[in-house]
Amino acid sequence: MPPLKIGACLRHSEILEHRDWLFDAARDIELQDFMSHAALTQDRQDLITAAKLALQGHDGRVGIHGPFEGLDIDNKDAELRPLITARFLKALEAAAAIGARQMVLHSPYTLWYQNNLHSAKDYCASKLGRIHDVLGPVVKQAEIEGITLVIENIQDVDPATRRAMVDSFGSDAIALSIDTGHAHLARKMSGAPPVDYFVRDAGHQLQHMHLQDLDGYADRHWAPGDGEIEWPAVFGALSTCESAPHLVLELRDKAEIPKGFAYLKDLGLVC
Repeated sequence: MPPLKIGACLRHSEILEHRDWLFDAARDIELQDFMSHAALTQDRQDLITAAKLALQGHDGRVGIHGPFEGLDIDNKDAELRPLITARFLKALEAAAAIGARQMVLHSPYTLWYQNNLHSAKDYCASKLGRIHDVLGPVVKQAEIEGITLVIENIQDVDPATRRAMVDSFGSDAIALSIDTGHAHLARKMSGAPPVDYFVRDAGHQLQHMHLQDLDGYADRHWAPGDGEIEWPAVFGALSTCESAPHLVLELRDKAEIPKGFAYLKDLGLVC
């Protein structure tokens, strides 16, 4: 299995510290400046300008993490759903302005959903309908901009559920993201399958991965090697993936990026 090239998630102000590593090998970068209300309203243009400046000279692939706090893509309040759509569209505009080709959004699927599949008539269809209400216009605009929305697992138990949601749009502008830590945490908390199963289930729909490690108790975002994840199994599954997903370290402590990279490189998994 040849090693895979990985990059990192950073704010624009954090790129300089890792610039040589990122730019010399044209590594994937995910900008995480555009997630808050302020970042997508009064601060948006300043952040776009600063991000474009920080990315000058970078020849790798770029994505952004979209907003998510309080923005459930399956919101049951019909008055609030258009507000969520509008926020996502603002983020998509920012992504297009800096030349990003992906935007990460959060999955709405949980253990509660999985255990209530047959608890009420049209339970699944109703949820999917609300998701289409919120994301339909965003997917259409993403198609126009040439950007792919990648839906990240948060509390997902069965990876096939999120995959079916993505497939329901019938668009190349929406695909799957996997957060390795979230998948492992769901395994410990909710009986989800191991991380490599998430990867194999995603198949060609996998376009993005957050690489982070943890202890199986909380969402730690530790460097690979500091937690419990079986990284050879994860990258073994990735070796069968033909979609060339963005692969980015998403660590709480950005100073640990070299450490996490070195651990995976020493295992012969990344370059």
